[in-house]
Parts: sequence; structure tokens; C-alpha cells
Amino acid sequence: MKHTHLIAAALATALTLPAALAAPVGVMLKDPYCGCCTAWAEHMQKNGLELTSRTEQDMAAIKDARRIPAQLRSCHTAEIGGYLFEGHVPADLVKKVLKDKPKIAGLAVAGMPMGSPGMEGPSKQAYAVTAFDRQGKTSVYANR
Repeated sequence: MKHTHLIAAALATALTLPAALAAPVGVMLKDPYCGCCTAWAEHMQKNGLELTSRTEQDMAAIKDARRIPAQLRSCHTAEIGGYLFEGHVPADLVKKVLKDKPKIAGLAVAGMPMGSPGMEGPSKQAYAVTAFDRQGKTSVYANR
């Protein structure tokens, strides 16, 4: 009987822990001089995706090692659930990839388009979210 009470108490405690104490789901690698990366990580957190952040001096080498196509590169690279997310990818699309598990290496938002998560401002420009694989093949995943 004692064990049943202990298990029930432990389960109740685990279910009431605040979301802020949840383990990170991934890591964001970023340039030390970029501020929008932090804003993107906050967007992810607001949408239930906790990230740790790691500053890197040579982001080109990071992207080369992960085979992120040159035309898709942006200011930060996140590794979440075995996928890569380059730049200002919206959290809903990150969640969709993690749920659907498509056969891609990841998603990218090339450059730093105004209005994308982490680049909010007075104007918004349309942008493509591009899927890519390890061989460099790309396709439009979504338009925003």
C-alpha cells in the first residue's frame, strides 16, 4: 500500500510542475552578435518548445558540418528532435515536423524576413519556409 501512495504522490507532483521546468527539447546555435536569435528562442518558448542556447564563433563551420544549403542560411541553427531548423522558422511548423516526422533534414527560412518570428516589426514581408535534405535538395514546405 505504501508504494501505491508514493507512486501516486510522485505522479501528482510531476503533473503539477511548471512548464518552465520542462527539459529543453533542443539547442539553438547562434552568432554572438545577433539579437534576433534570442527573440526567436522566446517565440519557441511561448509555443511550448524549450531550447538551450549556445554561442558559436564560427557559424559557417556549424552550417557546413550540418550540410545546410548555402542559399537557405540565416543567423541561427537549431537542432530539435533530430531535425535542423535554420533561421526564423515558425513554431507551428517546427511542431508539425516533430509530429509528422517527414524524411527531411530540416526547415529553413532564408535570410531574416521582416515579420517572421523573432523579426517582428512595423512591416511584414512574405517568405517561404523551405524543407531540405542532407543532399541539398530543397522544396517549399510553406509560405507565410
